[in-house]
Amino acid sequence: MRTVSKETPISEITLRKFEKPYVNEPRQLMRKFCISLGLLQPGDSRDIIVDLMLLFNAAKKQKVILTPDVIYKNMANHSVDKIGMAPSNIRRHLKRLKDMKFIEKYGIGYRTCEWMSFEEMVDRHIHEFLIKPALERIKEYASKIEEF
Repeated sequence: MRTVSKETPISEITLRKFEKPYVNEPRQLMRKFCISLGLLQPGDSRDIIVDLMLLFNAAKKQKVILTPDVIYKNMANHSVDKIGMAPSNIRRHLKRLKDMKFIEKYGIGYRTCEWMSFEEMVDRHIHEFLIKPALERIKEYASKIEEF
């Protein structure tokens, strides 16, 4: 019996390359980082994920576990714009960050994965588990095409 392949990707990632970082403003740097990894679209005004990433970055430096209550309160108090601050939206973004292995559930809260730096997370998780396997599969397709 023949199997039918689906045109649904197993995984996907969006990568964008910008100029070298030249600003020293943390929010602008984090925004470019998020856009570069497809966590945010260029031109998005609702950039709650930037504030979440900044919150986790600050917590990582102090090795603080963030509970959902602390996250919600912090986001409401320190966000640049209050658009999209509903707890359901924050939970959705937390899930996206968990899926990309930037944060992990730890006890009753969340933390950055093993207190790693963002650079380490990109090397270990994004490069090793998303980019490398995707490139290998693309090469398999390229090799199969050459057989025709």
